[in-house]
Amino acid sequence: MNIDLLFKIAGVGILIAVLYQILSKAGREDQAMMTTLAGMIIVLTLVIKEISTLFETVRTVFNL
Repeated sequence: MNIDLLFKIAGVGILIAVLYQILSKAGREDQAMMTTLAGMIIVLTLVIKEISTLFETVRTVFNL
């Protein structure tokens, strides 16, 4: 696993936190929650790709 993935996740987290604060201060709590949900989906897609690679590596190591 490379460090770039961690930086991407941290960057998305910081961006989503700032957007959430801005939207909630503006009185748009619904949009703030949707922004948070979108950020979580983006991070999950990044992590799922890495988990898929991990399973493929395990499968090749154990000849499954």
